[in-house]
Amino acid sequence: MVVQKFGGTSVVTPAARRNVTARIREALAEGLHVVAVVSAMGRAGDPYATDTLLGLLGDDGGAEADPRERDLLAACGEIIACVVLAHTLRAEGVPAAALTGREAGIITDDNFGSARVLRAEPEPVLAHLRKGRVAVVAGFQGVTEDGHVTTLGRGGSDTTAAVLGVALGAERIDIFKDVPGVFTADPRLVPDAVLLKRVAYREVAELAHSGANVVHPRAVEIAMEGRIPLRILAADGSSPGTLVTDGAAGRGSALELDRVVTGVAHVPRRVRFRLPALDEGGAGARTLALFEALGARRVSVDMIDVSDAGVGFIVAAADRRKTEGVLEAAGLRYTVRDGLAKVSVVGAGMHGVPGVMARVMRALDAAGTELLATADSHASIACLVPAEDVPRVVQALHDEFGLGVAEGQREATVHEAG
Repeated sequence: MVVQKFGGTSVVTPAARRNVTARIREALAEGLHVVAVVSAMGRAGDPYATDTLLGLLGDDGGAEADPRERDLLAACGEIIACVVLAHTLRAEGVPAAALTGREAGIITDDNFGSARVLRAEPEPVLAHLRKGRVAVVAGFQGVTEDGHVTTLGRGGSDTTAAVLGVALGAERIDIFKDVPGVFTADPRLVPDAVLLKRVAYREVAELAHSGANVVHPRAVEIAMEGRIPLRILAADGSSPGTLVTDGAAGRGSALELDRVVTGVAHVPRRVRFRLPALDEGGAGARTLALFEALGARRVSVDMIDVSDAGVGFIVAAADRRKTEGVLEAAGLRYTVRDGLAKVSVVGAGMHGVPGVMARVMRALDAAGTELLATADSHASIACLVPAEDVPRVVQALHDEFGLGVAEGQREATVHEAG
């Protein structure tokens, strides 16, 4: 069995849907049952895209939409897409059935707009597979225990595919994109970026968290927990793509890479807030209250720096107004700087390796950029820089770590676990 996920641009036109049909036929020819998870057709502005549907709610006198009803509307795009694709498959002689998230057994909590999957009860999906049908499932959505439709947030269709892949014990999960796979950097910025043949789960999750728009990080985490290999590949069948696993041989292997850094990713349109040091009395409680208030407004905070000098953090530019509102309501003084971007080097091989930060600093110096903040984890180093410097910074980091070298010349080594 294989779970295949197709994004909105993969199903928006008849020609695109013929590509999808071809990918499904290829899997069937392998002797595999197929579950196809689809996103809403197209992107903002297209008639049935999620953003277009939500735009119907408008700004009605400043009234906010009811979260439950907002999810009910947002889920319609995927339902339309799965019905259209199932119809296309049947017209091409491939037995198929369309299922909503509810019908596919995706059970979630009631955090409307960003629901978390609690479990999958995929017996209805299996029933269709046993009858020789392709199960076409609406991604991005589920249902609460008491029957309310929910959506899973941005990238939710990837999550649907991963949840079903694990629940069904799939041989693999294929994520079809309009790019050939995972590159060492954005090819639009770095002409010598290399397509990676295989990458460890944790590296792809970190790249996704750091801005590489290839797969949702939660989907990678779910696949990793279930030890189901992921493939990220082009919807037009033009590339073998990138295999994401814990080893080149699939289950039961551990991947040890000879590369320190796997890729460079970036997140544009960041805004940095700086708060002066709070009074000693209750400073910790006030800082906690600030971040709780931002969380309640669904503002994602990153690159947090708390020191004697004050508090610093970044948010998406789209969240600037909400953040300023929270700070002003709390009576906090602040400074703000916009026009920034976060650039990260990612690699599971960098943990514990001396000199990586020095090489990052050397690359930034070569790019002639201003470094405003840094943050690091076991598998990444993030740098906050002016947005206009991103092309130079990404290229400089890519060059510093030799990522433009053909992958065959720095092939990963694999050691079987145990």
